[in-house]
Amino acid sequence: MTGLEALTIGRVGVDLYPQQSGVGLAEVESFAKFLGGTATNVAVAAARLGRRSAVLTKVGKDGFGDYVRTALADFGVSPDYVGTAPELLTPVVFCELKPPADPPLLFYRAPIAPDLTLTEDEVPWDVVDSVPLLWVTGTGVSAEPGRSTQRRILERRNRRGHTVLDLDYRPMFWPDVETARSEIGWMVDHVNVVVGNRTEVQVAVGTADPDEAADRLLARGVRLAVIKRGAEGVLVATEYERWTVPPCRVEVVCGLGAGDGFGGALIHGLLSDWDPHRIATYANAAGALVASRLACADAMPTDSEIEELLCR
Repeated sequence: MTGLEALTIGRVGVDLYPQQSGVGLAEVESFAKFLGGTATNVAVAAARLGRRSAVLTKVGKDGFGDYVRTALADFGVSPDYVGTAPELLTPVVFCELKPPADPPLLFYRAPIAPDLTLTEDEVPWDVVDSVPLLWVTGTGVSAEPGRSTQRRILERRNRRGHTVLDLDYRPMFWPDVETARSEIGWMVDHVNVVVGNRTEVQVAVGTADPDEAADRLLARGVRLAVIKRGAEGVLVATEYERWTVPPCRVEVVCGLGAGDGFGGALIHGLLSDWDPHRIATYANAAGALVASRLACADAMPTDSEIEELLCR
């Protein structure tokens, strides 16, 4: 893909969503298959908004890996940097729509997910150097060799352009909170934009208070801190100003993917050189739209859908 605008790095998988809501997995009768994984969903969300995006990740040598590449291309995301781990399986994730707002997830990633086996010789270093926006995730440093590879990427990037960290903390991927804080904290010192919720910032910088967390992030060289506060909206902070953007009210169908829709809209706003308040308002609406739909990648909104919600 020529003129790439955004490269996301990290998790990919196949999401299996129940077609019956409000029941446990034991009672589910059928599932629908969708593309998933935080970094992947964010790339799809950005592409849906017209951005030329790609995801750097790996899949297994199986039918689900083939599905990932085809689905990415269909969504307008370059699959050029999707590698293959021949000895591993493409991850599968089951969700339970009980409760729909915060569905429990069951990950099949044993013995390790292919995306966590990314090595330095699989990285397109010319893209890392030149792409306007680079997106990394906390999950990406939860295991080796992916951890060392992402560290090398951030050292090479040296906070150029928009270098964004999605804190993406999922406790099941870590041995303990202290390890997560150490590894994700290292990443904070090598990016210029950080986005996460209150739980995630508490892991990263030791406090769940949004304003204090923003202060700590900015003190470590981050130029834009975006802290999602759920029903209380979004705090967006720079060295000079901060705002709280109120939430968009929607009927929640499935909370999964809302943060990724937010992320894709954040990418679009950063690349559009919008002011932080406008970025947060737009991204908040994008996330709300995803929450009002079933699925992640397939649910990502268009610009006209976001603008329509903002005009209501």
